[in-house]
Amino acid sequence: MSRGRLAATVGSWRTALRIARREARRARRRTALVLVMIALPVLGLSFAAVSYDMAELTRAERMDRQLGGADAELRWIDLNAIAQDAWGESSWPVEGDPVPRSRAVTADELRALLPAGSRLTRLRRWVPFEVRIDGKTESFDARAVDLNDPLSRPLATLREGRRPTRPDEIAMSPAALRRLDARLDEPVRTVDGTTYRVVGVVEFPDNLREVVALRPEIPPGPLAAADENWLVDLPGPVDAALADRLNARGILVAARTPLPGRDEMATGPDLPDAEEAGNAVLVGGLGLLEVVLLVGPAFAVGVRRRRRDLALVAVAGGDAAHLRRIVLADGVVLGAGGAAVGLLLGVGAAFAGRPLVEQYVMGARSGAYRLFPSALLAIVAVAVLAGVLAALAPAWAAARQDVVAGLAGRREPPRPRRRWLVLGALLTVAGAALAAYGATRTTPTGVLAGLVLGELGLVFCTPTLIGLLARTGRLLPLAPRLALRDASRNRSSAAPAISAVMAAVAGSVALGVYVASDDARQRAAWQPGLPPGNVLLQRTDGPATGALPPAGEVAERVRAVLPSATVVPLAALECARPAGPEDYCVASAMRPPEQLCPYEPIDPIDPVSTAARTDPRCVRPFREPSDLYLPTLVDDGTGLPALTGAPAGEVAAARRTLQAGGVVVTDPRQLVDGRVRVEVSHGSEGLAAAGTLPGYVLRGGLPVDRLVVSPAAAATLGLVAVPLGYLVDTVDPPTARQRDRLATELSGVAPLAVQVSAAGPPSDQRPLLLLLAGAAGLITLGSAAVATGLAAAEGRRDLSTLAAVGADPRVRRMLSLCQAGVIAVLGSVLGILAGLGSAAIILVSLNRRYAQSWPVEPPYPLVVPGSTLTVLVVVPLVAMLGAALLTRSRLPVERRLD
Repeated sequence: MSRGRLAATVGSWRTALRIARREARRARRRTALVLVMIALPVLGLSFAAVSYDMAELTRAERMDRQLGGADAELRWIDLNAIAQDAWGESSWPVEGDPVPRSRAVTADELRALLPAGSRLTRLRRWVPFEVRIDGKTESFDARAVDLNDPLSRPLATLREGRRPTRPDEIAMSPAALRRLDARLDEPVRTVDGTTYRVVGVVEFPDNLREVVALRPEIPPGPLAAADENWLVDLPGPVDAALADRLNARGILVAARTPLPGRDEMATGPDLPDAEEAGNAVLVGGLGLLEVVLLVGPAFAVGVRRRRRDLALVAVAGGDAAHLRRIVLADGVVLGAGGAAVGLLLGVGAAFAGRPLVEQYVMGARSGAYRLFPSALLAIVAVAVLAGVLAALAPAWAAARQDVVAGLAGRREPPRPRRRWLVLGALLTVAGAALAAYGATRTTPTGVLAGLVLGELGLVFCTPTLIGLLARTGRLLPLAPRLALRDASRNRSSAAPAISAVMAAVAGSVALGVYVASDDARQRAAWQPGLPPGNVLLQRTDGPATGALPPAGEVAERVRAVLPSATVVPLAALECARPAGPEDYCVASAMRPPEQLCPYEPIDPIDPVSTAARTDPRCVRPFREPSDLYLPTLVDDGTGLPALTGAPAGEVAAARRTLQAGGVVVTDPRQLVDGRVRVEVSHGSEGLAAAGTLPGYVLRGGLPVDRLVVSPAAAATLGLVAVPLGYLVDTVDPPTARQRDRLATELSGVAPLAVQVSAAGPPSDQRPLLLLLAGAAGLITLGSAAVATGLAAAEGRRDLSTLAAVGADPRVRRMLSLCQAGVIAVLGSVLGILAGLGSAAIILVSLNRRYAQSWPVEPPYPLVVPGSTLTVLVVVPLVAMLGAALLTRSRLPVERRLD
């Protein structure tokens, strides 16, 4: 481009921007509407960016919170020499494998390795602290630290009371104090019986939730060297010689400055994952498209109302490029204005709402007040881009308008262009194919890209659909006929509004159908490990901490809550002569060699998978339990009803087999001529024993692979029975309140966990489905309101004509109702159809992939969530009713000068 053309272009843009600024002041309502729609997403994004940047601590801020008033932090993690990075974030042994210390470190041991005049204090950031609240054991984040020592005092801020000075005194965060419903100078009793007195309220800046501060002298729980941190005040800097001496003894060093002679592991920001980055770009593109579609009608109406001014520019010598720049300048000015307003509000909200974000979102205090310049610049650029894209189609329409018609103020009927319909159809088909391919390859990026292409295609097809629908207007009454005619005449403003509704509804329906179908698939695949409603009782602190309470005492406490329940003890298998303290034994029922599946789980595209799917030896007659897993059990038949839920006749036969010294299985392939081969393997030596024992197959009850061994069979195999817990056979599933009462009753005898076998997965997707439908409904209401308001402002001359010929005043309300209905109903119907089609394509593609896999995966059913469709059907009716109620019935009478 020559210097003269460049100067002319710059001058043309300068003039266009002045015209756009003047037009923004003249059409203040339309300007305010566009500014609000652009500023809202900018406000949210800038608020999130600034809040994130303040919450992301710098290296100096992190070291201040880690070291408090100390110069360095030491951790004795190995008996041998180690090497480490410059900041003490990672370490590795110089030779061989790590050898951790087996005993705690003393202050004298560390002081002997430090320069003379060094001071140190011990800190444990993770210690157990459990209390009982309403009969349930609750764990708190506890720290053993001397908050009176100058080295560790900066780690926490005193809010009320004083810092602990005695071993039986503690301080708590405000959240922990509220959780315990305690006050200052009140005692707090832990599960192990220790009593502490609350003397202060403190705040740790790195954790604003429930934290307890104990004295470091006698912290609860086993003390290991790896759990200890030592804060050190040195008479001089941490030099290379000191770091080498400490590393040679296995001590990890972290200081305020990087250690000399060590490399920094992370030299720059982590690169984002390619798939995550692609997904973020596509989701951001969908959001940008939604904003463009919402803002586009305002620019289209502005161009129609300025068609005489634009025609005068053309008469004065302006060409098509000048007209396009004038309209595009509107997008630049309003996009920049919306970005500025949103940026100011977002940054102000981030600064003002910082305490709330710290307390309820981050759970930690943020760093210094600062902005995120690169992110804010990107947000401003995207906002300006959204304004330009929204003005792009009106700009091309303004450049093609007839000058004579513009000077006369006549409307030109839109000319249907088949190329847009063809392009839209091609994009829709390509998007569907890409989404299906992405689903078969389980790549979310491909699925999202296909959905974006499909939505773009439908956007290009929408004007043609409006024209086809308008042809049916002659069969309708006056108000809907006028509404359809206006939508057809003003496709440049109606089509983007309808497309915005369609895109939001399509996304909501597609996600809703997928979520509902996935939930139904999970429910169909759910397999309880026990009959639904039965309760498993096991020690929460492990069998090594104590024996189980007597069965009679447990049954008495259970019947106090569940009167009709039956309690049976459970026993598992252990080695009678273990090879060592870490040795264990596993008993398994084996199938005959000729019944074993000869294939291993392989890739679905492998041709061997077809043979595996059709081989009866590879078909599993049972499923893995989804909730409660139990190992091989020892039982005489007493616990079979509560364990399997099998019919009484089968249970009686199985009990006789167990009393005869046999075993009970649930896989019929393991029974050969009335006997079952059982193999016992040691964890340290492999196969240890095997035997063929009398067996019985439970064909009824739960389809779970189960092996129950009689006491005599266990002795034959060289195994012994050890108590595992108790099984409660209930008539009705216990409620949540009964579970809490049962835990409270049992807490008096032993810390027993109450686990209830559920009939289905605990997830509930209804809130997510309603949230998706609500977001789509909000966009539908907004689009209908904007489009109806713009249509009302544009159609004042038609309303004056109706008033002049004596039309009833109620016609105006009915016309607004129908105009809102055209936008909301047509957009919702198209969105529902597009969403259902997208979901169906994705689910069918996934099912085709699963149909070729082995082991066979259950298919996705096509489930349409009723709550989502109900909301999306009701919202258009609400939009129509709101348009009718908020429209004045008085028809305007204006003097027309033509």
